[in-house]
This record gives sequence, C-alpha cells and structure tokens, in this order.
Amino acid sequence: MSSNKKYWKSVEELNENSSIVEALRNNEFVEEIPTDQFLGNDNSLSNSSTSRRDFLKYVGFSTAAATLAACEGPVHKSIPYVVQPDQIIPGVANFYATTVYDGFDFANLLVKTREGRPIKIENNTIEGAKFAANARVHGSILSLYDNMRVKNPRIAGKPATWSEIDSNLIASISEAKAKGSQVVLLTNTLASPSTEKLIAEFLAKNPSAKHVVYDAVSSSEALDAFETVYGERGLKDYDFSKASLIVSVGADFLGDWQGGSYDGGYAQGRIPRNGKMSRHFQFEANMTLSGAAADKRVAMSNANQIQALVKIYNVITNSSVATSKIPNEDIVMKAAQQLKSAGSKGLLVSGIQDKNAQLLVLAINQVLASEAFTTTGTRLIRKGSNEKVTQLVADMNAGSVHTLIMSGVNPVFTLPNSDAFKAGLKKVKTSVTFTLREDETALLSSMVAATPHYLESWNDVSITKGSYALTQPTIRPLFNTKQFQEVLMSLNGIGGTYYDYLKSNSANYSSGLTWNKVLHDGVVAAATQVASGGTADYAGAANALAQTKAKAGFELNLYTKTGLGDGQQANNPWLQEFPDPITRVSWDNYVTISRADADKLGLSNEIVANGGLNGSYTTLTVNGAKLENVPVIVQPGQAVGTLGLALGYGREAAMKEEMKVGVNAFKLYKNFNNIQSVTIDKADGEHEFACVQGQKTLMGRGDIIKETTLEVFNTKEAKEWNILPVVSLDHKEVEATKVDLWESFDRSVGHHFNLSIDLNACTGCGACVIACHAENNVPVVGKSEVRRSRDMHWLRIDRYYSSEETFAGDNKKKEEFDGLSGDKGSLGGFGEMEHASDNPQVSFQPVMCQHCNHAPCETVCPVAATSHGRQGQNQMAYNRCVGTRYCANNCPYKVRRFNWFLYANNDEFNYHMNDDLGRMVVNPDVNVRSRGVMEKCSMCIQKTQLTILTAKREGREVAVNEFQTACSSACSNGAMAFGDVNNKESEIAKLAADDRSYHLLEHVGTKPNVVYQVKVRNI
Repeated sequence: MSSNKKYWKSVEELNENSSIVEALRNNEFVEEIPTDQFLGNDNSLSNSSTSRRDFLKYVGFSTAAATLAACEGPVHKSIPYVVQPDQIIPGVANFYATTVYDGFDFANLLVKTREGRPIKIENNTIEGAKFAANARVHGSILSLYDNMRVKNPRIAGKPATWSEIDSNLIASISEAKAKGSQVVLLTNTLASPSTEKLIAEFLAKNPSAKHVVYDAVSSSEALDAFETVYGERGLKDYDFSKASLIVSVGADFLGDWQGGSYDGGYAQGRIPRNGKMSRHFQFEANMTLSGAAADKRVAMSNANQIQALVKIYNVITNSSVATSKIPNEDIVMKAAQQLKSAGSKGLLVSGIQDKNAQLLVLAINQVLASEAFTTTGTRLIRKGSNEKVTQLVADMNAGSVHTLIMSGVNPVFTLPNSDAFKAGLKKVKTSVTFTLREDETALLSSMVAATPHYLESWNDVSITKGSYALTQPTIRPLFNTKQFQEVLMSLNGIGGTYYDYLKSNSANYSSGLTWNKVLHDGVVAAATQVASGGTADYAGAANALAQTKAKAGFELNLYTKTGLGDGQQANNPWLQEFPDPITRVSWDNYVTISRADADKLGLSNEIVANGGLNGSYTTLTVNGAKLENVPVIVQPGQAVGTLGLALGYGREAAMKEEMKVGVNAFKLYKNFNNIQSVTIDKADGEHEFACVQGQKTLMGRGDIIKETTLEVFNTKEAKEWNILPVVSLDHKEVEATKVDLWESFDRSVGHHFNLSIDLNACTGCGACVIACHAENNVPVVGKSEVRRSRDMHWLRIDRYYSSEETFAGDNKKKEEFDGLSGDKGSLGGFGEMEHASDNPQVSFQPVMCQHCNHAPCETVCPVAATSHGRQGQNQMAYNRCVGTRYCANNCPYKVRRFNWFLYANNDEFNYHMNDDLGRMVVNPDVNVRSRGVMEKCSMCIQKTQLTILTAKREGREVAVNEFQTACSSACSNGAMAFGDVNNKESEIAKLAADDRSYHLLEHVGTKPNVVYQVKVRNI
C-alpha cells in the first residue's frame, strides 16, 4: 500500500511563496564555494589560508561531487535494428553449418553466432561430418577479428578499387598472351570442385597459363607414390578404429601427418572394451603425440627408420632385401611379426619423406589387406608438387613469367629458397597476392587483393573423394574484401556472383539433395570411394631404400607444432599462448635435443630463482643456411644424434609486436625435405622460456595417474589395479571415501553434473583448451606473465614422463626405498626420480576445477565468493571476490587463476580484448572478469542452464546425453563425457560407476565431481 504522506523539511515550506524555499530548491549551496581558486592550481591549494568553515565547505563539496561522479556509469550508445532480421532474436544463439579448409587444416563445423557475430566453433556431428576441429580450427574464430587483416585492395602500396584490380589483371593477361609469356596461378591445395572448375575454365581460355599447386609443408613424396600406384594425386585416408595393431614408422598421425584428424578413430580402439584394445608401436626421432600415446615407443633416427621399414617389408611380403643392422632391431622384428599375425586388422603408416618408402607403405597394407586401409577413400587435401614449384622459381628467374597470381600461399616466407623466389618476383611484370594479411609475399607484390575470412565466404570442399561439403558465410564481410573465385569469374567473363556459380555447380555433387538441405546440413553423406587396383615396382623401391646411409653430423627433423601448424595463424594469441602438449612451452619454437647430446655440447635447461625455465642458445647450419639464437629444450625421448625444430614461427609481416616470436625454420627446409643434415653450435646467452610445467615426472605418485596393463585389467579384480586409498580412523585403516569431515547433502534430487575423463582416449591434442578459451572469455596474458606462472587457462593438460622406462618401474622403485641414504635411500632416490628417462613413457591428464562436493576452497573464503551449487558445480560470484587468494592456497588441485591485471581494455596486454574488433569474439553469456578476482572452470554453467531452459521452453525433458561443456563438445576422441549423473541412463552415470573410474587425490576427501578412467596399456 503506497503512502501519500508528505514530510516537511522546515516550517518555511508551509509558505508556498517563500523565497528561501525557492532558493534552496534551485541552489543547494546558498553561498558559492570558491572551488576554482584551489582546485585548478596546486600552488594555490597548498598556500591557501582559508578558514575552518571554508575548508569544511570545500571538503563537503568535493566529497559529494566525487560520490556523484562515481555513481555515473560510462555511457554506451547502442544503435537498434531499423528492421530487425526475423532469424535473429537478441540473446538467442544461431548456429550455421560450414566447412573449413585453408590449405592445411580442415573440419566440418557448426558456427555459433550471437546477434550476427560468430563467437564459437563447434563440431558438426551430423551423419557424413567425419572431420572434427583441432585446436587451430577452434582458434580460427579469433583470426576473423584480427585487426592486422588487409582491409582494402592495394596497387603499388596504395589503396585501390576492385575494378582497378580486375582491369589491371585483364590487361596484364592480354599483354602476356601477346608476348607469348607465361601466366601462372600459384595456389595452395584447393580441394574445392567449384574453384577447380573455375581454374580449368581459366586455363581453357588462356592456353599458355599454368596452375601450380604449392603446399608449404610438403607431402609430395607420398602423393607421388599414391599417384604411381592408383593413378591420381591424393593421399590414403585411414580408419584407425579398424586396426587392432598399429605400427608407425616416423608418422605422427595424432598430429599433422597427412592432414591429421585421425585421433578420433584411433581413440575408439584404445578404450578397452570386452577385454580388447589396439596395440601401438611407434618408431620416431622426435617425441610426438603419437609416440606419447604408443604402447611401445622406440627412439631412432630417420636413417634407422628406413632400415626398419625395409625389415618390416621383408617380414610381411616374405622378401629378403639385404638391410643394415640397427639398434632395437629385436623390437622392430617383434612389431613386424605381430603385424603379420594381425593380418587385415593390422596397419602400417610412415612419415618418411621418400617416394620409395611411401611405396612400401602401400605394398605392406595391400599384402595385409588391412581393413583400416582397404575400406577408406582418398584424401584430396594435399596436391602440391615440389618439382613444379621448383620449376616455377626457375621460370621466374629466367624472365618467362609475365603474370603471377597467388592465392593462399606465402612463398617469400615459407620457401626455403625464398631469396631465389624474391629475385624472380622482381622479374615478373604483374604479381598479385590474394591474402588475408599483408604478409611477406604481399609486401613484394605489385597488387594485394584483400580476401575474406572463411567465415565470411562461400565455397565448397571435397576433403575426401566422393564427399561434398559447403562453406557458407556466418557474417557479412567486415572489410572491403573479395574472394579469389569472384576475381576468377571476372577474368573468365562470367557474370553474377560466386554464390550463383557455386549453387548451380553443387547439383553435380549433392547426390540429389536440394541446395537448402545441403546448406542446412553442411555436408552430403556420400558413400566412400575406395581406390582400387594398382601396383608398382615395390621390390625395386625396397632395394633402393636399403642402400640409404645415415647423414653426416646431426639429423634435423622439421615438424609442425600442435599450436601453430604451418604458421598461417601466427598472429593468433590464443594459439601462441597454447602450451605445446609435449614440452609445455608457449610463445616459442626451439630446437629439441637428447640429454646425452646436450651434455656433450654443453647445452642445458634450468629452473631459475623466479621459477621460470631458461635454456641455452644455439646456431644451426644446413647447407650454408644459418639460423642464429635458436633456444634449446632438452627433450626426453629425443633420439640420440637427432634434433627437432618446428616450422611456422618467426613471422614478421602483418604481425603484432607481441606475436613476433621464434625463428623461421622454413629457411632450413631444403628441397622440401623434413630431414636435414645439420651442424649445431652453442651460442652465447640464455633464453627465457614461458613454460607452464616445471615438474616432468610423477616421482612414483601412481595415485595421480592410475595405470595398469591389459593383461592385469582382464585377469584381476578392479580392487587390485584401481586401488582405493585408505586412511586411519580410530586406529584402523578404512577406505578414504567412507570418511567425511563434513555432513553430506542429498544430491539425488534434480540434476547433478559430473565430468568423466578417459586417460586412454586423451591424446593431449588441446582442442578442449582453445574451446574453453572461446566459450568463457579467458584472457591472454602474454609471454612475460606466463613465465611468472600467471597463465589464465581454466583447463590445463598435464604431461608426465616416467623416470624409469615405465611408470610401473617408477612405482616399484619408490616402494623399494629403504631408509634415507644408501643405494635404496629415499633422499637420493627421490632426487633421481625428478629426472625423466631418456626414453620415457608419457601420460596426459586434463585438469580443471574438480567441483568438489566437499570443497576446501569454499570453507576458507572470508566473503563467501565461492560456494557450492545444488547441481554439483563449484560457483564463483566474481563481484563478491576481494582477491584474498585463500581459496587458491587451499585447493589441492591448483586450478584457480588470479587476475593480476585488467587484461581487457589494457594497453599493456595488446591481444584482442582491448580493441573493438577483437572484442567481437566475446561471449555475452559469460562475464569478462576484472583484476583482483579469482576465476576458474565453471563447468560451463551457462551451457547447462541453457540446456535446461531450452527443454523447459519446448515442454520436454532434457535428453539423456544432451548436456555438454565446451571441453566435452570439442573432444572428438570421446575422452571427455559430461552429463547428469542422476540420470542413470546417461553415459556419465555409467562411466562414474565403471570399475576404471577414480577421483584425483581421492585420499584428500574432497569428493570431486570430475572422475578419471584408469589408463590401460597394451604391452
């Protein structure tokens, strides 16, 4: 009930015509305060001799004014839609199916948009969408909002119009025809039927023109071998889920080998079901993701790998090609015999860059009739030819190339003989680069054609032969850009838009489906077209390989890192700050070396006083090409006599200053071969690394990552290989899970969320880390802050090496400690266990907030900023947090991150959150945190609540496995499963009750809502 009472402030208000009331109403301060006299001048203020009364007036006014000013928030002007689109509802996300292919990475995607802004990449899981996003694809959403993108076309360094670009190109091509000179299209692998048709029409119209395909990271030898056997240029697509025995000779198939995206199929076979799982042998020089996942890994040089491959060929095909003796030959022969016994369930893959080696791979799998080989199609994502690129550079320097049109390539940076290319480019009359950024090649071209991001583009993609997918724009072009295909249409005299051309051409590949259906689904679920027949001189290839000799000096193995790949997204801070899964180093590339070789050369790594990792500098020389100040990482598992170095770093053009890190290893990529003979010399100085994990081993703490063997798993009870910790209660040992310090609540009503992580399926790929970044507005802090252990990742993937040959050996050594000193003393023994083995076993363990039901962080927060939700999530009220950091000190899992600085709107952190374009990627459903607060994994509470509300709005129950987090939806391996454990039909309920499930640090009694599955090794 409202009140109509009026309260009088003075008796004067009873008089309606009172001049005093009127004056007070218009001016609160009857007597003017001379604030200008002191506020505007520091000297006047310090020397003033005002009375006490004036001073109080001044203080009273300034306090009131400051209070009023503090109550006024900043004004943000919003411009509403003039006509609101029907398909956009404010606050509701739209999803568009699309496919990405940038010449290196590919995936079938769903793109989440909010109010017209793409903000998140998700995997398309519809039938036919078999390729999932890796960490780089998840990070590509941020590259859309890169402020260093080319915003307009340019001619001779000056802004131009698209009509000028078209007319100059048409004139140049006509002049080339008249002179009989070459017109060359230099592109990356396109894998686009419509684009390839446009190029074919261009070549038909211009008979003297050529199309040269160039892949920065070459697969030319494998392409040559496949073309020799099957008559077409492509790569074999493998289905690792159908292999019970996998032998890899130098192929990092869980990384970027032949395009990658094999980890999902591999993980299916690695989870023990019905007592069976696949077995994996890995022979390699660098420690890779594939080597880390292998049951048996052998470190060996490339020369020894070649001999090993021939030995395996001899066993499988009953041949007798003479080979040289190699170290660990017994393990090679054991792998060969098991491969032969596996027959059609066996699979051999190899990354050796030699045509003969790749011919033997095809021969071995043909003889095995491997199901992982014979039932799959042909990949079309690599078609580059080293020979044709080399010829192009020669033609350019000979002056026979008049017009060079480049798209999707940056040869000035990526070609090992870039000086020859630059010299030839000066002799080319007209050169145009279609590019997202004004990169090294664009800076030297006569014209720069600004192209749109794939999320702004129309296209089609055939990743494998017979498959078909569409790329559709999810936002209007942000800048004045134009697709390469549109310019080709102009050159071909074709009217209309590329959308029209694409739509009419798609009918040839859409298997009778309508355009709208294909556009909605993103892909056409077509039958796999298997390459059949074909043979070659396999015996001749084997004999040629057997003659291979080891290279002089050290052997350099060039590779691509999980974070940057071929370096196209080097200006992406999410990917630069992403810690490498193996070394755990971010913001760098480096030469990896074995401990034995490092000791000989006087090279070292050390943890310094501030907790940061430092390393020696080296100089690398390959055939006269020199790289200076290359930092070194002493890498467990690196083959003796070999070095590793990642491509893709060292970019300078179109890069923010903070992203100019690392060295350009492409300079050493002679003849497009990833194996080089190299000399290494120690240089002066020490490099400061940004490494997020200083400890390398578990030191026998087997309860953190629980492991067993397949034999024990099949023959023993769970209590013997998944041992429950015990504590003392009333002087008796009882299971730790049966002892509580707190009273438990009834959590059987409503939803209760759990997350399961299967250590067998996790390959450390890091897609979950970048997906979490995108979903939760996790800030980038930069190399300096990461070095101070201030990284803000809500999810980390810990990597552990064994200090003995196996983790089981670690546990055995610890159990045999006897006393403090002596041969079996714990003091010296634990010191030894700090160091990784020269050929260790490796385990990955994703760790995020464990959302403990008995959370130690909640009991120590003095302001109740962190509390427990009824659905099992440990919640953070950011506005309550005052930054005491008691919670972080009391957390046994070390998963809380403190905001040391204001990472958004702060010029010291010039990444993406301090400019308007970069902030377009921010998820409006998640708060952008400020300095002085603690943040951590929230189990994506915004996603779980949206799922509940969506089901409520639609008048239904939440589907059995409908709940997802950013990390679980990004994990294509099935390592992460999330859901409602109270729904007994859900996958998570079954996993939580599985014999393999355990909790991290279970003996602490925190009762986490994250469960892990015991790792099983098939050895």
